[in-house]
Amino acid sequence: MPNTPRHDGQCHDEIERFLRNLTRRRFFASAAGSIGAGVGMLALDSLNVRAAFANDGPLTEAEVLAQARVIAPKAKRVIAMHMEGAPSQLDLFDYKPDLSKRYDEDLPDSVRNGQRITGMTSGQARFPVAPSIFRFDHCPTDAGGMWISELLPHTQKVANELCVIRSMHTNAINHEPGITFFQTGFEQPGRPSVGAWASYGLGSLSNDLPSFVVLITQGIGNMQALGARFWGSGFLPSQHQGCRFRAGKDAVLYLRDPDGVARQDRRHMLDLLARVNQEEFARSLDPETQARIEQHEMAYRMQMSVPELTDLSAEPKEVLDLYGPDVTTAGSFSANCLLARRLAERGVRFIQLYMRGWDQHNNLPEELRAQCKAVDQGQAALIQDLRNRGMLDETLILWAGEFGRTAYSQGTLTKSNYGRDHHPRCFSVFLAGGGIKGGMVYGSTDDYSYNIVENPVEVHDLHATMLHLLGLDHSKLTYRQSGRDFRLTDLAGHKIDAILT
Repeated sequence: MPNTPRHDGQCHDEIERFLRNLTRRRFFASAAGSIGAGVGMLALDSLNVRAAFANDGPLTEAEVLAQARVIAPKAKRVIAMHMEGAPSQLDLFDYKPDLSKRYDEDLPDSVRNGQRITGMTSGQARFPVAPSIFRFDHCPTDAGGMWISELLPHTQKVANELCVIRSMHTNAINHEPGITFFQTGFEQPGRPSVGAWASYGLGSLSNDLPSFVVLITQGIGNMQALGARFWGSGFLPSQHQGCRFRAGKDAVLYLRDPDGVARQDRRHMLDLLARVNQEEFARSLDPETQARIEQHEMAYRMQMSVPELTDLSAEPKEVLDLYGPDVTTAGSFSANCLLARRLAERGVRFIQLYMRGWDQHNNLPEELRAQCKAVDQGQAALIQDLRNRGMLDETLILWAGEFGRTAYSQGTLTKSNYGRDHHPRCFSVFLAGGGIKGGMVYGSTDDYSYNIVENPVEVHDLHATMLHLLGLDHSKLTYRQSGRDFRLTDLAGHKIDAILT
């Protein structure tokens, strides 16, 4: 891996570990209780080893970030909309009109080709093909046009801004590892989220709001758990984790001063707490202590900025009408889309929206109609609103789930009802805005929307492309942890040049 210091035979493993993870000052502080002669020998060894590593030792954080910020950014910020539960690409963006001729036929073994399936359908005697019952409309664009489901009429109107990728694929076949992988680049919990990496790599554009904010909307139907680790900072400093805004009076929990506590009292308390934390930082050099100081100060400033941000009463009527009737319902997807635009205006770097309830194993037609109605106008309005304000070209928008759905029905298949199981081999997402070619489709699948036949895109490729548009080289945006330089894209990922302006 880059930035890894060479191994010097003169130092044993314990000294090398100390030097990689501790500054010289902290090293002596932690060794203060040792026997004097032992401390002296260790100190001498540390100086010798530092001299040996002087020319090619681990890079500082500032040096890492300087190397990563070598690309001219096309986007200042990201608004990522995650449809948690995995929307059906067959019913929304991957138009397969000929599949109606194969209704209720068994999915050919040559198509499934031994793919592992979930326990929910592994016991089925048959895998009956379930064509979409929904009409698709052709949406003309400058790049030739695309087909979008009748369930998304407002989204159809902004088709010229969209780049639909039909050839996404992923590793995980179940929600928990699937969402974790999509949000962090790794299936196991503990890694930083993509929003945290963006915050770490670029810092904040706002003095009064966090660089990474999360908004959640409750959907219709089967809900998967949403854990804070999906927007966590992992091993990055904690100021880079996502700050969740909730619907209702208190958008951020515990932000408001308790009854009887005046603002000047809060200021005095924070000043005292900062002095105590600065003393602890001087003693331990623990970066989390410094992060805590920054977070306390941010919370103090947010006491003034958040109430103004979340008050939509000043928005013009034509803007509220653009987002639709649900915009006045706190926590609705339309309301969160409007909040996302307001956050973007105020300098928030990464805004993550979650819409729950897309896990349609049965009764898909009814639930999908309801889910699409809940998101369609809001997401289209967000794109149009940003365009109207001259912000779309500097805002990257992502709409995605964690994987796709199967071409065969889970459970009973009828002409008007079916369900679909999890499907990681192919699914559809769309991008819009900063640096993305609009009005185009990238990648394609087979006749069953089961396997990719052209231009496969993996999750690491998507992350590499997003970082590139933010002006970051994904291969150089690293963080040293446990003696290794970690990155969002691990050891993979290539930017998708064909979709970039």
